[in-house]
Amino acid sequence: MFSSDDHAYMSLALQLAEKGLYSTSPNPRVGCVIVRDGQVVGSGWHVYAGQPHAEINALNAAGEAAQGATVYLTLEPCNHSGRTRPCAEALVKAKVAKVIIAMQDPNHLVAGGGISLLKQSKIKVQSGLMKEEAKELNIGFVTRMTNQRPWVRMKIAASLDGKIALNNGISRWITGEAARCDGHKFRARSCAVLTGIGTVLEDDPQLTARLIETSRQPLRVVVDSRLETPVAAKVLQGEGELIFTAIVNEEKMNALSKAGARPIVLPDEKGNVALAKMIQMLADFEINEVLIEAGSKLSGAFIRAQLVDELVIYLAPHLIGSSALSMLYLPELTDLSEKHKLKIRDLRMVGQDIRIIARLL
Repeated sequence: MFSSDDHAYMSLALQLAEKGLYSTSPNPRVGCVIVRDGQVVGSGWHVYAGQPHAEINALNAAGEAAQGATVYLTLEPCNHSGRTRPCAEALVKAKVAKVIIAMQDPNHLVAGGGISLLKQSKIKVQSGLMKEEAKELNIGFVTRMTNQRPWVRMKIAASLDGKIALNNGISRWITGEAARCDGHKFRARSCAVLTGIGTVLEDDPQLTARLIETSRQPLRVVVDSRLETPVAAKVLQGEGELIFTAIVNEEKMNALSKAGARPIVLPDEKGNVALAKMIQMLADFEINEVLIEAGSKLSGAFIRAQLVDELVIYLAPHLIGSSALSMLYLPELTDLSEKHKLKIRDLRMVGQDIRIIARLL
């Protein structure tokens, strides 16, 4: 169905789409390649929300050479007006001959509409080329559009015996610089980084992607049941940071609001923050990917609530000992059938540390 050339051009389109890994949110990462007579005459990618989409950038680069050309797109072109004009219309106006699409847009505002418009305009359309690669690139966007929740990724840095800190709380630095830099890449691609009040009070982290070059910083989210977040906490030194709490304290909430944060009261029946409702609510803020960087108790609570999609674990070549803090606080199992099953997706060395990426089944 698809030739080796088709695969090569779509691979190039995916590489272009990945250039927007840290910048396109809440929009999907999209790449476009325009080919005529065996030559690439135009290419582009979506850089920032509100700016021209990948198709428009590629069409502008191609000019009149786009007429009669084949277009390789990592995502179905939009057929509705949002921040920009419909890309499907632009392709029709450019008189391209054929469009090969990796995957249909999961957004219900598009969902086949772009493909239909192209076909109605007598443009040949093929879809499904390198679909899984395109989906992985936009796993958060796809999850938000189809499940009304973001993709939840949890990052853990631990010793080889599974410890994240000494018993006295000291944890800097268990992993090496290369692993920390790699972890910042996951921060940069995330729309939000989430932590708990224990980490805020213990470490006063910034949770920014400062070890790599990026044009934006993720939103910071704090789970703080008792509303103990200090107004001067470094994690609040952004814009519109979210603090989920289980109590109403008007004085403290006003102080946090004046500091630029947004307190949200969302209790569960036990007086804690309702984690499942919180994750769903983050989709309302157009959050595609959430990175959890928290202590063992909150991390364990997310695992127990089955709210985590993916684990990114860095294991350092150290042994810290049984009295140190474990990576996850989980209840004792009485039968191995109760274990949390994982599927390892990637295993590699990052500097002197081991990085494991695993999906929860």
